[in-house]
Amino acid sequence: MNRGLTGHFVPVSTLGEECRAFVPAPLPPVPKIILDDELHEQLQNASLAVGRLDGQIDVLPAPDTFVYSYVRKEAVLSSQIEDTQSTLDELLAHEVEQAPGLPTEDVREVSCYVASLELGMQRLAEGLPISLRLITELHGQLLSSGRGSTKQPGEFRRSQNWIGGTRPGNARHVPPPPDMVLDCMGAMEKFIHNDPVKTGTLIKAALAHVQFETIHPFLDGNGRLGRLLIALILSAEGMLRQPMLYLSLYFKQHRSDYYAHLQQVRETGDWEAWLSFFLCGVKETADDAALTARRLWTIFRQDREKLQLLPGATGSLLQAQEQLQRVPLLSASKAAAKMNVSLPTATKALQRLQTLGIVREITGGKYGRLYAYDAYLSILSEGTEPLR
Repeated sequence: MNRGLTGHFVPVSTLGEECRAFVPAPLPPVPKIILDDELHEQLQNASLAVGRLDGQIDVLPAPDTFVYSYVRKEAVLSSQIEDTQSTLDELLAHEVEQAPGLPTEDVREVSCYVASLELGMQRLAEGLPISLRLITELHGQLLSSGRGSTKQPGEFRRSQNWIGGTRPGNARHVPPPPDMVLDCMGAMEKFIHNDPVKTGTLIKAALAHVQFETIHPFLDGNGRLGRLLIALILSAEGMLRQPMLYLSLYFKQHRSDYYAHLQQVRETGDWEAWLSFFLCGVKETADDAALTARRLWTIFRQDREKLQLLPGATGSLLQAQEQLQRVPLLSASKAAAKMNVSLPTATKALQRLQTLGIVREITGGKYGRLYAYDAYLSILSEGTEPLR
């Protein structure tokens, strides 16, 4: 549907040139979104897929194990959309103290994303609603170190920014001027809290994401925080008990369509086309996450059964495999601490797993060796190859 502009332009002067900044109208859209039969079916299918994923929590032996790794996969993917070239194994290696040569700037940025996401879930569990206070707190964590740490972490921007192009005059999108950011964000906060009307969770997440990206309230980190906002809304509204649905891989795989839809909403008000794209991504992503969880637990079970059948299998061997389920990249010292055994015992267990082909030593050094649960990392890393 072509509703025309979903906001209005205001003249601004920045970097010595005049341009027009776009100020989005408050949500929900006017005229309201039309859910035709096709869109209604997509909404229903996406909701069912999320429900199936949420039900997966009840059958996983230890859902926190899957969530730990999936959160890190999301951090890598979301950062890659912003041209960060870190990989999942680099992030996991960074989280092991003995990893040599780390962290790089890219890995630091991804690590900050993990911390921001985990902080968001913690604040929601404490009863803090999605609010400007929460959003700025998460932004402060997101930019706490790395390249964005000098760009007003935790504060709405006080200068004009733009998206695409080399300057505001040739930019693809110029967000609202800084003195209008607080009002725009305040209106978005009300919408998230069902003011002026109650909005279904998936529709709310889809609309709020576009609005956040259009406002671009910070000098840096907007894309990552805008994608994180989707997961927070689904969790805050009880649609998912654990943060297991992230659209970054879908957005990465359909990067040009993603940006085109955002711009199309601003210029023509075609929220329906965006919703169709978004809901397709929700279903695809939820189905993939549920399948990934089943594949991982099949591997865990098969490897454990293999170990239990070994002559002279020790408790430390089974413990080591269990710890690698929780953290698929471990050093012997980390394993010893988590298993509450001596360093020689942990080392022997990891070396035995390496002999059996379950883990692979990836550093090649005599000291500070890292052992990777290969089959686990192979599944988890699917789609996380850096964009070039």
